[in-house]
Amino acid sequence: MNPATIERFFATLKAANPQPETELEFTNVFELLAAVLLSAQATDVSVNKASRALFAATPTPAKMLALGVEGVEPYIKTIGLYRTKARHLIETCRILVEQHGGKVPPDREALEALPGVGRKTANVVLNVAFGEPTMAVDTHIFRVSNRTGLAPGKNPLAVEQALLKRVPEAYRVDAHHWLILHGRYVCQARLPRCGACQVRAYCEFEPKTAAV
Repeated sequence: MNPATIERFFATLKAANPQPETELEFTNVFELLAAVLLSAQATDVSVNKASRALFAATPTPAKMLALGVEGVEPYIKTIGLYRTKARHLIETCRILVEQHGGKVPPDREALEALPGVGRKTANVVLNVAFGEPTMAVDTHIFRVSNRTGLAPGKNPLAVEQALLKRVPEAYRVDAHHWLILHGRYVCQARLPRCGACQVRAYCEFEPKTAAV
């Protein structure tokens, strides 16, 4: 996909959804971090169902830490890998309280030092909470970037680096939201809904489907 086409691609996505947002529910930066940590290998819908009661009871790292692993587990038992995630959450809360004054650090290195927080999670927090133009490459973004010809890459890091080079600066802050939503609802894995795709004219995927 050439630069002029990329510009039209994102201009079209922006026109359809001027202010894209994550579908995870949260009321503060800590809840965002916890929600993204819980979302690994789980849907946003399942995380939201479990996290509403958890966040109502523990809206801060200190309160969640006081609950402990055994206290967190019942809230999130409907989410895959919930025991591991409960341990990661509590250890993350301990580090936030002991090393960061109970605040989520706006720093990639510090975020990635938290248990259960990898590059993708750090990118989401940096983007959504702190407005950094990062690309949190999940399965949806990886698929869309490769399938459309937008930013091909053999692994998530390669796609992330390609996107940061190829996405026009004006679209970078919101780009990963547009791409996730596009992959989740339109450019789906098994049968892309090309008939309903607003950016099909700019996509290099062939043969396009008639699915709507």
